[in-house]
Amino acid sequence: MDTPVIDFHSHAGSWGRYGVDADCDLYLKVMDAAGVDRTCINCIWFGDARRGNDLVMEYVNRAPDRFIGVAFATPHYPEESVKELERAVHGLGMAYVKIYPDYFGRPNDDPAYFPIYEWVDEQEMAVMCHATYPFDPPGTTIQGRFTALSDRFPNVRWVMAHTAGTLDADAAETARVLPNVFMETCSSRTALGATEFNVEHAGEDKVLYGSDMALMDARQQIAKVVTADIPRRAKEKILGLNAMRLLRLDGPAKGGAA
Repeated sequence: MDTPVIDFHSHAGSWGRYGVDADCDLYLKVMDAAGVDRTCINCIWFGDARRGNDLVMEYVNRAPDRFIGVAFATPHYPEESVKELERAVHGLGMAYVKIYPDYFGRPNDDPAYFPIYEWVDEQEMAVMCHATYPFDPPGTTIQGRFTALSDRFPNVRWVMAHTAGTLDADAAETARVLPNVFMETCSSRTALGATEFNVEHAGEDKVLYGSDMALMDARQQIAKVVTADIPRRAKEKILGLNAMRLLRLDGPAKGGAA
């Protein structure tokens, strides 16, 4: 299959598997083996968002045609979060924002995140985060959560990490009914038929390929899309065309095959 392939979900840093860790050259070799043209890379491993974003830029500067920088933002230091986003996006050219509420101990719809979302909403950018958390209040639903977030921040495009690797009807219905909510495929416990399920229930325009490199293997993660029983055009959209549209990337990616 000759189509642009963009990995929407990967991490820089030394918490990795398969011997990749912080080795940029090996990272690129795994991308080549999986047929990935470009990967959106973030770093969430440091409490200091600036430190993580600077590490991301080491990858981007090393191979600017292969890596797309993604800014990490955290409400741990509210007086610094928006300033760092300004630097990361407007100064360093990062494409969207990654948050990780697991470290913060409060879910992504906690008001502590609102200053970050207000800034992202003004820029009309994307935020990637998990859809649910171990500390969610009883009765929380994905659709209720993202409906409220979408109503409050209508220009944010929400990407629910890992959800397209599951058979979660709540997540799929959320992506189907909310125009600015998307799903992403990486998952350590991929359910058989997950890609087919989410294309059917959310729509082929709402699913993005992601690997979770270097925590997971891009070759295994891409295989569930390439081998899925879905139309070729749907695979092309999931593997790269949807990401290009979401991130407003000009022209085709570097040109690989999967």
